[in-house]
Amino acid sequence: MSRLITLCYRKVIDAGSAHPWDKLVFEDTYQEFRMQAQYFNQEKKYRTFGQLLQHAPGAEQLHFLVSAAVRGYLQQLNGLVPDILDNLGRHFLRFSKFQFEIINSDVLDKSRHQVAVNFYSEPLRWHDTVGSYLLVSDAQASGPELLTNMFQLQPYLIIHSLQTAD
Repeated sequence: MSRLITLCYRKVIDAGSAHPWDKLVFEDTYQEFRMQAQYFNQEKKYRTFGQLLQHAPGAEQLHFLVSAAVRGYLQQLNGLVPDILDNLGRHFLRFSKFQFEIINSDVLDKSRHQVAVNFYSEPLRWHDTVGSYLLVSDAQASGPELLTNMFQLQPYLIIHSLQTAD
């Protein structure tokens, strides 16, 4: 029986994020949030993203509107999910789609800005589990010998979908 999996890695970015890529995403998404939030807050009644969601019709569109600030940075990743390394310390996990989400923000307090980028991997063939490690290969690969990657499950990384075939 063959098992194909899609992984999802949730990368949370906030004021304490240390990597240069994260800092750029943080800064640009905060500026974009402040700019886009003006449309839903013309009377300047609300400060936080939560207040906008609760009181301003259509404010749920902010996730999509602010995601424009992230798209260019995603191209810099060359299709590889950040932070997820195999046991040899290499980036190997390719993503095919992403979802941007504003977790929290405040138009007057940048330190409260927090966003997430959910990366969805390309399908992988799941061969085995060894302790907390998964042994996978490219779902498209075939032949008598397959190149594999072994990596450890970690926080914010899940098996998003599972497909079995005989």
